[in-house]
Amino acid sequence: MADVGRVERRLAGEVEGEVLFGAFDRGRYATDASNYQVMPKGVVVPRTVADVEAVMGVCREEGVAVTPRGGGTSQCGQTVNDTVVLDLSRHMNRVLEVDADNRTAVVEPGLVLDELNRELKDHGLWYPVDVSTASRATLGGMTANNSCGARSIRYGMSRDNVSAIDAILADGSRARFEEVPRDLDGQNDPRAALFRDLLALGEREADEIARAFPDVPRRVGGYNIDALVPKGPTNNLATLLVGSEGTLAFFERITLKLSPVQGPKVMGLCHFPGVRDALDATQHIVPLGPTAVELMDSNMLGLARAIPIFQPVIDEFVRGDPKAILMVEFAEDDMAENRRRLKGLNDIMADLGFHWDRVDGPGGVVEAAEAELQARIVEVRRQGLNIMMSMKDERKPIAFIEDACVPLDRLADYAAGLEESFARHGTSGTFYAHASVGTLHVRPILNLKLDADVRAMRAIAEDAFELAVRFGGTHSGEHGDGIARGEFNEVVFGARMARNFEEVKDRMDPGGLFNPHRLVRPPRMDDRRLLRYGENYRVPEIETVFRWPGHGGAGRGFQGAVEMCNNNGACRKLGAEVMCPSYRVTRAERDLTRGRANSLRLAISGQLGPDALTSDAMAETLKLCVSCKACRRECPTGVDMAKMKIEVLAKRRERHGLSLRDRLVGHLPYYAPFAARAPGLVNLRNRSPWLARLLERTAGISATRPLPEFARDPFRGGEGTDHRAVPLDEADVILWADTFNRWYEPENLRAAERVLTRAGLRVGHAEPNSGRRPLCCGRTYLSAGMPEKAKAELERTLAVLRPALERGVPVVGLEPSCVLTFRDEAPVLLDDWPEALGARVMLFEEHLEATLARGDAELALGKIEPGRALLHGHCHQKSFNQMGPVERLLGRIPGLKVEPIPSSCCGMAGSFGYQAETQEESRAMAELSLLPRVRDAGAGAIVVADGTSCRHQIADLGGREALHVARVLDRAVEAAR
Repeated sequence: MADVGRVERRLAGEVEGEVLFGAFDRGRYATDASNYQVMPKGVVVPRTVADVEAVMGVCREEGVAVTPRGGGTSQCGQTVNDTVVLDLSRHMNRVLEVDADNRTAVVEPGLVLDELNRELKDHGLWYPVDVSTASRATLGGMTANNSCGARSIRYGMSRDNVSAIDAILADGSRARFEEVPRDLDGQNDPRAALFRDLLALGEREADEIARAFPDVPRRVGGYNIDALVPKGPTNNLATLLVGSEGTLAFFERITLKLSPVQGPKVMGLCHFPGVRDALDATQHIVPLGPTAVELMDSNMLGLARAIPIFQPVIDEFVRGDPKAILMVEFAEDDMAENRRRLKGLNDIMADLGFHWDRVDGPGGVVEAAEAELQARIVEVRRQGLNIMMSMKDERKPIAFIEDACVPLDRLADYAAGLEESFARHGTSGTFYAHASVGTLHVRPILNLKLDADVRAMRAIAEDAFELAVRFGGTHSGEHGDGIARGEFNEVVFGARMARNFEEVKDRMDPGGLFNPHRLVRPPRMDDRRLLRYGENYRVPEIETVFRWPGHGGAGRGFQGAVEMCNNNGACRKLGAEVMCPSYRVTRAERDLTRGRANSLRLAISGQLGPDALTSDAMAETLKLCVSCKACRRECPTGVDMAKMKIEVLAKRRERHGLSLRDRLVGHLPYYAPFAARAPGLVNLRNRSPWLARLLERTAGISATRPLPEFARDPFRGGEGTDHRAVPLDEADVILWADTFNRWYEPENLRAAERVLTRAGLRVGHAEPNSGRRPLCCGRTYLSAGMPEKAKAELERTLAVLRPALERGVPVVGLEPSCVLTFRDEAPVLLDDWPEALGARVMLFEEHLEATLARGDAELALGKIEPGRALLHGHCHQKSFNQMGPVERLLGRIPGLKVEPIPSSCCGMAGSFGYQAETQEESRAMAELSLLPRVRDAGAGAIVVADGTSCRHQIADLGGREALHVARVLDRAVEAAR
């Protein structure tokens, strides 16, 4: 038995990168996107290859195995093991070389596919293994899994697109796996002995390989020992390492074959009345030469329509109520040829009886010619796995048989056989597929917390794999073996082939250093000790702040909401989207929605020890979560980490009490009226370095950042227009003043009041029924972990607003984080606040744009200078899909060119940007994309930002004034006058 403590100490002394052996860190790496959970002995995040060599050396001496890991999105359990895990994605992620003339690239294993393709774009090239997880899949992981993509019918699999691998072997030596001569006798090459043995195995087993390996477009089960068979004077031994799942060698450098980027495409969405009809039609469509034929069934379409980010595009391309759709893409260089093939697709569909002219309307083709629409459709299909997992029921579509590959003419029969098996075992399944190559993604709906469903999983697997072999196919056509399918290699390929796989493993890794028991000598796929929800998995009842509707389990559904994270890793994307800003600046698994969700699940189920939920380790886990709510919208399974953080903050406050900073932040609505009476005194902190340092020492508020200053003339209502505010029962609209704009930037509220009045609307103001303190949404109390105070504030405010809202009078406000509290937290915090009423509390621009669009108001706007506006969206605006109204409203200003900044969180995020301990991360978030665009704009553009935090971040770090849209419109109104 290895001494894990000694291993940790040795690694800490020899490795430059992070050495993580704590329970929380190990827990974050205990799962991937599969059904399995295995706690590693420790985690190392190497900075260099020298770190990797040091880890291998220590582990070899201490008798501990290692598991290389990329994005952690494997679906069969390849990247979870009782080993030391090497996370290669954080530091070992460079493009080392691009040879555009020869169309090759050399990369490190932790490089993400989308990042590579972004770099290749200027060369007119791409790596065409376009997996659905391209935004987070690493090239090392893709190579290790022999990944494929939607367009493999044209470009092949990873094995077809990798030309060489520079590897470190188990004994620490290096070898380049590439095209090598079969005759190695007499060569002075340190690789010769190993390569001779491997090639001899291929020659010896050539007939058995031909017999055992099915003739289908995809086979990723077992090792690619067919690459060792004599077929000429040379063999490419890199192909043997492709698909080896980290069990044979460490990939130091991977040489990839590149292809020219695709030109303009056309797409036909073929609608069918049944899945079998779609699968049967595929064999007739493929001869047209499409670059992709992808199946989506009605389950996937329905679930996608329920996800806010996907609903609009589903409505664009789905006609009627099809039971299945085939997405058929043509991407030839000649657009006329694409159109000819699209016409051929329509003809084939008509010949098969699927056309819109039929009276019973069984189906037809919806054409998509616009590139932007095609991209949105492809993204829906790419997210198929995650869309399926968005079911809130404890029964989920489970991955374990989903990648079988069978000949096209047997695909429909295979699907029918699966449905029969599902019925026998009391369940059903969801279907989507790379139909063009006969790879069917099918997931039975099971609850693996139940013994009966675990037994059903095994029985269905045995049925499915027997069917696949009977129909001339294979059990694993894409996602590899791992725990889920490793044990079935012997069933599918025979005992002799299983021994051949073991021979390869033992020759290359005789001491079992690399990822043991994940492709050869695997455990049983239904061993409950290895499942994420094992036989001892329990979550005790817990009191929660919110209700979690639609979810089951403890804490009024909190357990179910946490368990929605299936580790798909969509939060690891590094593009211009919002999610996940903290991960984008640290690249650490801890600072990721997935990492946080895993920590929460392990904590509430007792797997991290007592009081884990309120521990300092949990506080560190959530420290960099800026509550941007991006995951609420962008996570395909709907993990809402912003609300989950409030639950933890509330529990921690109960146990540890409030800090001074928590009190200053949370109680702002209470003391703001008093501070506003002496603003000069309160604002003195910004002009006194001594006071600033004192506040940093006592409250952790950074001395380097100026705090928002209290205005000398806070907003009172009715003072900024030609008319006094009207009574609520006479108002067309109620302008609700939030705490931040009222006390810090009253000019925004005055501008909004003037604009609404100029539009001909009678503007009312909400005042408290008793007392002098203005109304508040409770936002600051939620962020400080004081939900009972937030609830009291909301109830006090809604007592005033509710009668007007029930009469249909809208309430509008300026600060997105405050206004959207009425839609997001309020319905699940309060007992009697329906979502329908929450929807009538609207952002200023949302209500005004809708009113103008309906013709219920008119607003004369004149030209303003400069004629260009850079628009930065508040995170909550983006989360609630509210960027459209502000863009359209600004677009009404004559001559104004509106340019949205593709940015994530600005990094201020309420108090986050003022905290001494998060200064570095706050600035880094702003520098991702927001500040560079602001600086590049110079004085030739107005910067528009509706969020108070966003405006202060832009001013403090960018040196530019940013305006709320109300002030920009106010200028345009004055220009028109």
